[in-house]
Amino acid sequence: MDAAVVVLSGGQDYTTCLYWALDRFCSFQVAAFTFDYGQRHRIELACAARVAARADVPHTVLPIDTFAALGGNALTDPDITVQPGVDARTRLPNTFVPGRNLIFLTFAAALAYQRGIHHLVAGVAQTDYSGYPDCRQATLQVLEQTLRLGLDYDITLHTPLMFKSKAETVLLARELGALPALADTHTCYHGQQPPCGACPACLLRARGFAEAGIPDPLVERFREMPP
Repeated sequence: MDAAVVVLSGGQDYTTCLYWALDRFCSFQVAAFTFDYGQRHRIELACAARVAARADVPHTVLPIDTFAALGGNALTDPDITVQPGVDARTRLPNTFVPGRNLIFLTFAAALAYQRGIHHLVAGVAQTDYSGYPDCRQATLQVLEQTLRLGLDYDITLHTPLMFKSKAETVLLARELGALPALADTHTCYHGQQPPCGACPACLLRARGFAEAGIPDPLVERFREMPP
């Protein structure tokens, strides 16, 4: 029966994709992997662990410290704050970590190769996203072909959210039974829980739930906590 490696960031989209993989593949052959790439907000790692435990899938954290050494972006460099809009030079948000998805999926493919697994699942999307070039379908299609050639191995990269809006992703999460797990996820660029509600990631997430007409389980979780 088919097995799958799921890249699990601890965020909304990747959690939804984990449940998509559990629905699509043999549930006891789905494994989640999270990359510790020196992200400033370590809460992502804790959230990924909680999501995996809730879904009852094996979860492994793999260290990649080069991104932190490179710096130059608001997600790994403590001296850079999240800014609205895009950088004048790159025309990308300063939360863009160059090469992140390319490296993540290459390592995930290597791991799949070692385990004889032919399916990778990732929560990237080019519909409602921050303009990151490594989230585009064209990028992922070329990367898939590169991995097949470079490994001489039949591997398929699944991106079930590629053309879905955030609202459509929320509806898919409901369909897959993933909504309760979204209470354990993290999106905020400022690393806050409860989420700040003002950064680009929080605004995009809030808009998706509002358009879907579904309360955000993460927001509801903190609303229900005693003062």
